[in-house]
Amino acid sequence: MKKKHKIELVAPAGNIEKLRIAFLYGADAVYIGYPGMSLRAYAEELNFGDEEIISKEAKKAGKKLYIALNAYLKEADLKKAEAAIKKINVITPDAIIVSDPGMIKIARNLLRCGIKIHLSTQANTLNSSSVLFWKESGVDRIILGREVTLKDIRMIKKVVPDMELEIFCHGAMCVSYSGRCLLSSVMTGKSANEGKCTHPCRWKYYLVEEKRPGEYFQIESFARGSYILNSKDLNMIDYITEIAKAGVDSIKIEGRMKSLYYIACVVRAYRNAVDCYHAGKKRVPKKIIEELEKISHRKYTTGFYVDRDSDSDMQIADTSAYERKYDFLGIVEKSSKNTVTLEVRNKIRKGDSVEVIGPDIGCDREETINLMFDQNGGVLKEANPGMKVKVRFNGCARPGDLVRKKNE
Repeated sequence: MKKKHKIELVAPAGNIEKLRIAFLYGADAVYIGYPGMSLRAYAEELNFGDEEIISKEAKKAGKKLYIALNAYLKEADLKKAEAAIKKINVITPDAIIVSDPGMIKIARNLLRCGIKIHLSTQANTLNSSSVLFWKESGVDRIILGREVTLKDIRMIKKVVPDMELEIFCHGAMCVSYSGRCLLSSVMTGKSANEGKCTHPCRWKYYLVEEKRPGEYFQIESFARGSYILNSKDLNMIDYITEIAKAGVDSIKIEGRMKSLYYIACVVRAYRNAVDCYHAGKKRVPKKIIEELEKISHRKYTTGFYVDRDSDSDMQIADTSAYERKYDFLGIVEKSSKNTVTLEVRNKIRKGDSVEVIGPDIGCDREETINLMFDQNGGVLKEANPGMKVKVRFNGCARPGDLVRKKNE
């Protein structure tokens, strides 16, 4: 029997807690941003004074760590880039993610042997000739541009079979060419290419005639609205088999600025989907696909990967709001028999009907908050974010399990 093509699942980690959750819920690797040199300047970057903790977390879990330094360098950044590579040599991640050719040159000169170089999606790599160019430049893996199709990926893999290929499989998408956008820079002075994007593509726009200042005319397309640049979120969970057959080695989830709950739910959904593929199942079970409706998200699209007659399906013109069907209430810190200690993230009330979820999607179950105590044993009718409370459940729970509630 022919061995199935193995797919790596890469998850975002904006801080240590999210890193641990990503590993617990099934990620094979996580990516984090190097402070001041990645494209998420406002993310909760990991504290690089804790190099040993970061490295040990991944090694202890038997997982991989990738560090993004994918901002484009100005002349004044070159010395900082050299210092960053020297510090990364101490952390010893499995790879760095870069987009600037100058950073690649610096890395090849200074990077410790054994640490690989991955090319960011920001480099807009869409064809086999470009892949060959980057391979000759010392790159070990290409994170392809989001404009590539599955058909193109199959062709690229045939031409360069020994190059690792990675794609984004889930999360927010930029309306511009692989994120190479100047809107934020022009409109707010904060550059997307330096990790400071203010997301003007999500704003609502009106038309103003030159000689009529203050008179706003809404831009409408079939009365749908005026969010003319707003993209849907990417969701490829139902195409894991097609992704594998195209020759993709690694799939990545977008979202270093997303919540712990988001990361846990998306990672475990894709973990299950990938495992279904490896087990020989042709399609992903409906229950797993529906999990991605239980997180905060915009309407979904398959982006450019799947052939279509037009790109209109990729945008939402009438709103940039998220769909949110569930609230994340808390995370289990510890448990003893039927009593768990919860770190509260959103208000919990006595009588709430909740769902307890964990890494094993088959063990999800419903519970009712009947008894809730503070740390001193006092009975509570409600608990607020930041509190630690003890809750009685009918079934057992494990550290790292999450508690959520369906919106009324």
